[in-house]
Amino acid sequence: MKAITKYWFLEGFNLFRKIGMLNMMKICEILEMDNIEKGRPINLNDEHNNNIFFLKRGSVKIVNTKNNTVKYVVKRGNIFGELALYNKKVSAKEIAYALEDSVICYIESEQMEVLMEKHKSLKNGILKIYGLRIQKLERRLHDLLYKDSATRIKEFISDYLKEFGETNETGQLVAKNLLSHKEIANLTNTSRQTVSNVLSIMRKEGIIDYNVQFISDTKKSH
Repeated sequence: MKAITKYWFLEGFNLFRKIGMLNMMKICEILEMDNIEKGRPINLNDEHNNNIFFLKRGSVKIVNTKNNTVKYVVKRGNIFGELALYNKKVSAKEIAYALEDSVICYIESEQMEVLMEKHKSLKNGILKIYGLRIQKLERRLHDLLYKDSATRIKEFISDYLKEFGETNETGQLVAKNLLSHKEIANLTNTSRQTVSNVLSIMRKEGIIDYNVQFISDTKKSH
């Protein structure tokens, strides 16, 4: 893949914005690029156990292979597999699945470590991403202890729409319906039946609307 094509790939990442075009072009020379079809696994504990991934297009879910539950969802413009930089044993317990047709670039963790030492903004950016993931996990634990199932599901849907949704011509947030009710249950520590019931109630109350393809709020954004 030509370096200029990979440059287009990295250009949309905030992580690389401060290092300049010349340095970014050099990084592009050591990147691998791949198209991932919907449903295809990216095995983080096999052929990719030592790679850091950059998601240019699409979205992926990260699954704990020990209990087959969804840990979190990654949207375009973000990275995953970064645990290989800190704890390869932990990253070996994860697998990623493309929730839709996706485009990724990846780099070996050792090469990424060299770049992070050379470019402080990269190191700070990776640490920030890792810190935000930890914060989300801490919030999930807090919510599990202090909020009921229905509240956790409602707040998850609201956060999902804010993160993955786009405002349509009528001012509503609309996101692709990428997760099954079972996966939402994993992410909210509830049951699939509870998720189905809460979503049904939210639709009846006019809070959201959804079908197999999309989910949206019913109020206009301001």
